[in-house]
Amino acid sequence: MEPTPPPKQTQIQIEINNEVAEGTYANALMIGHSHDEFVLDFIRMVPGAPKAKVKSRILVTPRNAKRLLALLADNVQRYEAQHGEIGEVVPQPAVQFAPPGGEA
Repeated sequence: MEPTPPPKQTQIQIEINNEVAEGTYANALMIGHSHDEFVLDFIRMVPGAPKAKVKSRILVTPRNAKRLLALLADNVQRYEAQHGEIGEVVPQPAVQFAPPGGEA
């Protein structure tokens, strides 16, 4: 009996449109989770402003959240190897969400 060949890896082409390629600046992050998903809210806070806006919300599975954690840790390590230690990370202040406004 011949050994089973390893499965072929499919190459995936990833496309990005110009608007997404420009990126969105966020300087705060809130993370919540349920049994089935992690919710990452990327927020832009402006100094002195009483409100901050969620600029992007990303939902991922718990497995992909763990992959993200590992990938981010690896990239921070490589960044610090090239540019030096990032330094102290100061905890962010608590942020409360206001439900979207509008009339029923």
